[in-house]
Amino acid sequence: MRFSVEEINNSTKLLPNVTLGYDIFDHCSDAHNFPGIFKLISVNGLIQPWAEPHNNLSKVIAVVGPFTSTQALTVAPLFMVDLIPMVNYGSSSSVFSTNGKFPSFLRTVYPNKDSIEVIVNIVQHFNWRWVAFLHSDHDFGNDGLELVRKRIKDTDICLGYSRGLNDNTNYSQMFKQIEAQKIHVIIVFASELPAEALIESAIQLNVTNKVWIGGESWSLNKRLPKAKGIKNIGTVLGVSQPVTTISGFRDFIYSTESQPLCGDGGSQKFCNQYCNCSDVSAEEIFAADPTFSFPVYSAVYAIAHALHNTLQCGAGRCSNNITVYPHMVLAELKKLNFTLLNRIIQFDENGDLKLGSYSIVFWNQSGEAQEIGFYNFQLSVNLFINNTKIQWYTNGNVPTSVCSPECSAGYMKKQNGVHKCCFTCEICSNGTYINTTEDPYKCVSCKETEWSAEGSTSCSLRLVEYIPFTDRGAIITMVSASTLVGLTLVVSVLFTFNYNTPIVRSAGGPMCFLILGCLSLCCLSVFFHFDKPTTSFCGLRYSPFLLFYTVCLACFVVRSFQIVCIFKMAAKFPKFHSWWMKYNGQWLVIASAFVTQGLLICIGYSFALPKPYNETAWYPDKIILSCDINVIATSCSVILLVSLCSLCFIFSYMGKDLPKNYNEAKAITFCLLLLIFTWIVFATVYMLNREKYIQILSALAVLSSSCLYSFLLWYFLPKCYIIIFQPHKNTQQYFQGLIQNYTKTISLRP
Repeated sequence: MRFSVEEINNSTKLLPNVTLGYDIFDHCSDAHNFPGIFKLISVNGLIQPWAEPHNNLSKVIAVVGPFTSTQALTVAPLFMVDLIPMVNYGSSSSVFSTNGKFPSFLRTVYPNKDSIEVIVNIVQHFNWRWVAFLHSDHDFGNDGLELVRKRIKDTDICLGYSRGLNDNTNYSQMFKQIEAQKIHVIIVFASELPAEALIESAIQLNVTNKVWIGGESWSLNKRLPKAKGIKNIGTVLGVSQPVTTISGFRDFIYSTESQPLCGDGGSQKFCNQYCNCSDVSAEEIFAADPTFSFPVYSAVYAIAHALHNTLQCGAGRCSNNITVYPHMVLAELKKLNFTLLNRIIQFDENGDLKLGSYSIVFWNQSGEAQEIGFYNFQLSVNLFINNTKIQWYTNGNVPTSVCSPECSAGYMKKQNGVHKCCFTCEICSNGTYINTTEDPYKCVSCKETEWSAEGSTSCSLRLVEYIPFTDRGAIITMVSASTLVGLTLVVSVLFTFNYNTPIVRSAGGPMCFLILGCLSLCCLSVFFHFDKPTTSFCGLRYSPFLLFYTVCLACFVVRSFQIVCIFKMAAKFPKFHSWWMKYNGQWLVIASAFVTQGLLICIGYSFALPKPYNETAWYPDKIILSCDINVIATSCSVILLVSLCSLCFIFSYMGKDLPKNYNEAKAITFCLLLLIFTWIVFATVYMLNREKYIQILSALAVLSSSCLYSFLLWYFLPKCYIIIFQPHKNTQQYFQGLIQNYTKTISLRP
């Protein structure tokens, strides 16, 4: 500081006709320094902090220092009252960045948040995850601990151990705890004396295989890198402010040393100052930590530049008509922007330096703090470290420091305890994946349209499957349906030309055409089983079959009932038989069945309309497009069909002993059994398999129920065979002979 002031006073550029005066004293104690402070701010031995501005103020226009954060916190409020600028060179606690509490506080050292930012970036650069944080047990260190906790909150770094360092620290116990946690990286955010005690204890206790990251307070320490046994503790890295060589400083020290000592108690007078003499040599001064030399130098020059602007200096003179007050100097300090030894000095709204950088150093084998990189706050690429210059204790490889090894791809982390860095690995199950960049602690479920195998890091689109109209199976099924519809048309034409023959009349007469027409309409359902399902396709997939098959069954129920009624019930219930014939009871039953089934289908669809459905549960890598048909909504329609089947079977069985041409029990029973068997097979396969080809099986079930294995094949085709190939059986005489034989058989029974 003395060198800086005398350099300014000896210069004719900055303050040409102004001489700076100063008062220097040692801030030796947080509690016992107040007399010196009070002397500075007092006027005629009185302190008037609430005096009117510009009146009764002390001669002090600015203060440089004190060094530590705790010291500054102690005295700063006394200077803030009258807005006396405090330009600090060593207090880096983040509390001073609060402009409302410290309006006249500025500093030429970077705040703790900047050095913590650099340290965290170094840890991230080398991919260290499990670190210890040792700090001075006072305001500076506690502030660093709070800042580092906030900074690593959303990172992969965990603070496995933290401890405040003081005179009572049990280093042996502390290092045992760090070793028990398997921590290999130790951040030491402490002032110089606690840091020296820590490193010396590590050497004595034979602490090995550690990476030490030092803060700017001790990274450029000149003595420790040369200490005996320092190589055994591991690798030492550090952050520091760039060392700037101050021209003329060495000559100033030598000239000071050459002056004779005083004889009065070892005091020597320099200008208007008294200082205690000591036996410190020039070499010892040059060997001291240079970290804070430039901050002190720039703090004095900042005040001088502010005075230069306040006094309106220029053309070799400064104004003699301006009375300088502290608040005027403060205002100019906040507006400063000058270059000193190729470094820009400019303060932001909080009094912190706007621009700057950090050096990253490594304690090499020669006992020097070697610069291996930098961190610049203005560059797009902030951090640069030349890894090749670092000689790791592992002999080449970067040391690791993790609580748990990283999980393999496809595994999620399951946290153990309070630290997220300590975890076990669990594989992600089918249908989930892990995205380590977003959340490595959670397996994310795939979308419904996606799938993943076990242990996946991403999802793949599911294969969407359905049966298009162009599918070979669909074509065969639709051609079969069309063929059978054509076959029913042929049968209808044949029955039309032989309408008045006994075989057609015995088969049901006009009712045959209704049955054949409904069987053809049932086949419509087959065509809606294919292509991409839509709401209309799903609604028409089974409704034509349910509706028109009900009419078919109702026709067979009525037809079977009429035959039984004529042969067995007419004599016993003549009135009922007469009413049935008079009011065409058969058509009433058929119409009632048709209307009832139609209402049941409408009611069921209004309750739950069939709609397209993506089957995703059965096959993880596929989406089977199908229709969601509510079982409850269609249950009434199915019950009606089952009831008609039962009645049909009952009446057919009652007529099993009727004349051969009227006995359809075997044919109808066989058709009904095939119907039941077909749908049992379909239901069984459907429960075991949901492949897309289940739609073809469903279509075939409808087709076989309607035509192929049912009434067309076993009921109508035998009659067509008689009409074409056995015309002698299609005569009135043949039928009357059968009836007479049946009558004789009945009369002979006991």
